[in-house]
Amino acid sequence: MRRVLVVAGLLSALLIGATAQARSSGGRVHVPGHTTKSGTHVAPHVRSAPNSTKRDNWSSKGNVNPHTGKAGTKNTTP
Repeated sequence: MRRVLVVAGLLSALLIGATAQARSSGGRVHVPGHTTKSGTHVAPHVRSAPNSTKRDNWSSKGNVNPHTGKAGTKNTTP
């Protein structure tokens, strides 16, 4: 139980930090490297800031990730 609370606290801190970072960096969120519960390492990266639309996400069709040059492939409608 204690481990779950620690993980929840860390995730909350990351989300709060990501939101603050998004405000100051023009809609970009710097995600620190981390290891998932399954042991997979995720390298540090930059992603679009969360909001209420899918149309401006870098992974959406018609958009391009400015850091990788990769075109979006996901539909914006459910």
